[in-house]
Amino acid sequence: MAGLRLAFMGTPDFSCTVLQALLDSEHDIVCVYSQPPRRAGRGKTLRPTLVHQLAEKHGVEVRTPKSLKDVEEQAYFEALKLDAAVVVAYGLLLPTAILDAPKYGCLNIHASLLPRWRGAAPIQRAIMAGDAETGVGIMQMAAGLDTGDVLAEARTPIHSDTTAGSLHDTLAELGADLLLKTLPVLGTADYKPVVQPEEGITYARKIDKAEAKVDWSKSAEELSCHIRGLSPFPGAYFEKEGTRIKLLNVEVCDGDGEPGVLIDDQLTVACGSRALKLTLLQRAGKSPMDTKTFLNGYPFKKGEVLT
Repeated sequence: MAGLRLAFMGTPDFSCTVLQALLDSEHDIVCVYSQPPRRAGRGKTLRPTLVHQLAEKHGVEVRTPKSLKDVEEQAYFEALKLDAAVVVAYGLLLPTAILDAPKYGCLNIHASLLPRWRGAAPIQRAIMAGDAETGVGIMQMAAGLDTGDVLAEARTPIHSDTTAGSLHDTLAELGADLLLKTLPVLGTADYKPVVQPEEGITYARKIDKAEAKVDWSKSAEELSCHIRGLSPFPGAYFEKEGTRIKLLNVEVCDGDGEPGVLIDDQLTVACGSRALKLTLLQRAGKSPMDTKTFLNGYPFKKGEVLT
């Protein structure tokens, strides 16, 4: 199949990886949709999204409607005469008129192996739940929440040191590659969408900052998954003398003691069962530091209690 006429719909950096791959391909990106600019920084100036900035850099038209329910906006989208629209973490509901306008509909890159982890935070929830693997899927979008047929999948393991940040980058690259392999299949005999099974459905609810406080009474294995799933944002944390310290990575190790108590002077802390070695930490206003660097400027002693 020759290059397709596409619209791209996305907002954060995860979307940028896919958009860049499409811009570098034979496909024609005729329009990019992204969330409206928001005020940010000290001056609270309006700042376009990362996808918006990337599209403008390449001279592609960008539209930033607050909603796609407007009849005029839907008419404009239909007039683009698209073969397909690619949707990656866009953040707006797509009405039926938008879903049905392109020749081959709207394709979504979803960062999980559907129907596992439908919803807002599939990358974080997969790690937090202790899943052994995850992946990306190319989904033919339907009216429900991540309910469409799956066109293709790619898998990747979740290791003991995998964080939401590192998995995010892996899945973005995996998704971009998978999309480029899937687009040529549209409208051919190889186009064989698979209906999602009814069993195994889980929902990846949005991350709540209230989840970030570390509860040392939990097992080291459970805490490791929880901490890595929240790294780098919002970042799990504990407090020492009123100072909040983020935990960005940890290692499970053997060790006994009261939960929350340091069992050595190298930041190994007892948990409900076993222990965690704190391997990557961050104080407010500072860069992330490994254990040795962190202790050089902020020493801890065996027996201290982390709250």
